[in-house]
Amino acid sequence: MKLNTPRWWYDRERRHAPVTRMLLKPASWLWAAATARRLARATPVDPGVPVISIGNLTVGGSGKTPVAREVLRLLRAAGVEAHALSRGYGGSLPGPVRVDPAVHAAAEVGDEPLMLALDSPAWIARDRVAGARAAVAAGARALVLDDAHQNPALGKTLSLVVVDGETRNDEWPFGDGSVFPSGPMREPLKAGLARADAVVVLLPADAPDADPELIEVFGDLPVFVARLLPAAPPPAGPLVGFAGIAKPWKVERSLKAAGADLKDFAPFPDHAAFREADLRFLADRADRFGAQLITTEKDWSRLPPEWRERVVSWPVRATFEDEAGFAALLRSAVPLHRRSGGPPPPAGEE
Repeated sequence: MKLNTPRWWYDRERRHAPVTRMLLKPASWLWAAATARRLARATPVDPGVPVISIGNLTVGGSGKTPVAREVLRLLRAAGVEAHALSRGYGGSLPGPVRVDPAVHAAAEVGDEPLMLALDSPAWIARDRVAGARAAVAAGARALVLDDAHQNPALGKTLSLVVVDGETRNDEWPFGDGSVFPSGPMREPLKAGLARADAVVVLLPADAPDADPELIEVFGDLPVFVARLLPAAPPPAGPLVGFAGIAKPWKVERSLKAAGADLKDFAPFPDHAAFREADLRFLADRADRFGAQLITTEKDWSRLPPEWRERVVSWPVRATFEDEAGFAALLRSAVPLHRRSGGPPPPAGEE
């Protein structure tokens, strides 16, 4: 059974759940040690094309997938045949499989690959090397790995770490720095940043500028600020929202900031498989308020087909403040990789 993300994970001062934190510490040490050992023992494989990794340092909620989607868009706008590659978390197919939104369901390939496949070729494979080879054989000239900072199977040309920039109301993206399960970190902050080439700080649409104290954490690493902006305003009229992401409270906050007449909101665990009972409960709440149901694009993709007509999908996009500078960073990875032995691009892509 999946559990909701603890809000106290993101309390920087350790004021909440001190006993729980202490009891979970031994498991955190084991998790961190296992991650470090896996990374140290790996021999990354070069697939022959540039590999851009989009990852994070926490177990969820940073906005990796919207950033990966924007990276793919920018690369393809620059003439690079970029394909997404994901493990396909939550899906039943082992892959390699090219994702087709018209054919595949989230239960087969995962919700995040379905989102990526709306705009760009996307693959899922539990074996990242096999997935990379399949994508390259199908014409990929660059690979964008979704959620791969702690996966060392492929050699990476550019490693980007996405960080949730929300620091209002005493929130801190890394909590007190504890590793899962006593905190949100996948690995210690210093170790994760040491493998990064740049950081993307993702801010909500209504947040002020990035917190200078947060920017200082990243030292000399290049930092690019992006905002998670609605692709369209929420519909008029009363709404009942729900979300099954790592930080569902961010969706509730964003809907209100966008002017939604939000009457109620229901949080679910990350990647939740919505049961019929869950959906009937939500429909009853909407009926009580005379409201329309609304959720994220990611959650909408996991709904049964018969429910999608009854729920509004509210898409958001990652938009970079310095898009030109970020695009230049992405383009620089392609020629740098080719000099180390990758195949040349088709004519006209120099």
